[in-house]
Amino acid sequence: MPVTMEDFTAARRAMVLNQLRPQGVTNLGVLSAMGTVAREAYMPEGMRAAAYADRSLIMEGGAPMMPPAELGILLNALDPKAGEKALVVGQGGAYSTAILEALGLTVVRSEADAPSGREAFDIILVEGSVAKLPDWVASHLAAGGRVGAAILDNGVARLSVGRGDRGAVGFKSLADAQVPPLPAFQARPQFTF
Repeated sequence: MPVTMEDFTAARRAMVLNQLRPQGVTNLGVLSAMGTVAREAYMPEGMRAAAYADRSLIMEGGAPMMPPAELGILLNALDPKAGEKALVVGQGGAYSTAILEALGLTVVRSEADAPSGREAFDIILVEGSVAKLPDWVASHLAAGGRVGAAILDNGVARLSVGRGDRGAVGFKSLADAQVPPLPAFQARPQFTF
């Protein structure tokens, strides 16, 4: 039996009540946007039934899609405000982009490369776990801007939010997470004895 729009609406409501709120997501704008934007619309037809499952998904082409709770935790900590500029990095960032746009932000997407130009962003959201952020991330962050990512630490992804200061970013860990890796930002294997 196919999933109906009413089923998706109920699943979205359940996601807010049973996944986001229990994880400490309290930002009313984030809760409203995530309760309104249709996550299933950003997924291939065959995966839509799993749109609101509390797990990571791998989209076509290997693009990671963060679980709703992890995305909510990062957005809550980033505290996005209408009128700010945001950069969403990662192949699976269409849903995150839609959430930020629903919050009134101007959003640019990039799969893994630095956006052209010297534009500075108030928020940079990395959609996928990373071993190390490339240097261009800090250089595109506005003074006092915020970065949200799942940073790999000894193989464990930790949701982290950082603030930019003079071309560097200092991170604070929020929670362990199940976020698939963003292939372009993984450490290269090195030969050691």
